[in-house]
Amino acid sequence: MSEVTITVRGEHETRVAPEEAVAHISLRAEGRERGAVVERIAALAAPLRDDLTARRDAGGLSEWSSQRVSVWANRPWNNEGKQLALVHYASVQFTATFTDFAALSWWISDVAERDGVQVDNVVWQLTPATAKSMEADVAAQAVKVAVDRATAYAGAIGLATLTPLEIADLGLLTHAPEGAAPAPKMMRAMAMSMDAGSAGPAVELQPEDIVVTAAVEARFAAR
Repeated sequence: MSEVTITVRGEHETRVAPEEAVAHISLRAEGRERGAVVERIAALAAPLRDDLTARRDAGGLSEWSSQRVSVWANRPWNNEGKQLALVHYASVQFTATFTDFAALSWWISDVAERDGVQVDNVVWQLTPATAKSMEADVAAQAVKVAVDRATAYAGAIGLATLTPLEIADLGLLTHAPEGAAPAPKMMRAMAMSMDAGSAGPAVELQPEDIVVTAAVEARFAAR
């Protein structure tokens, strides 16, 4: 039998427990006077910055950051369609990366009770070093799946020798189906629920495994 070209796809997926949790916090203030609103947002942000700095120095929190204060104004409308007096707003966002998940739970429970503070979400992720290692491993496993699949195809038609011709991320050798993405890909998990009952906010953190996926396309010559 003459040489046959075999083109296959290989996929692999693995799940890894998250190593970091990135909390996103928003502070907001509003009022009739711009100066008072700016002072209010500064008063809300100062203790939060001090708290995060202390936690980073003590360990369990690897880093944190905050954006500059945003200030804007508009004239709201009432239910009768009448435009009301000008209202000024100010906001600032914080992100804090925790490695101690128990400390994170307590911290969120604390800040959620503060005036003007909103807990937006918590994103679970791997450290950059682990993410790089896992992505490389999953990509290698996807290539192995492609090799095994091509070997099976070759054996089914009585050929025993495979020579690799091309290996590429999904979609680079053939037209990728809509929604497909190049490999490797890491899916960060996001999970948080809050129940503000009579006893105060109760925070339930549910870290899910990080899903790392890879898909490749490979072309072989079989003899």
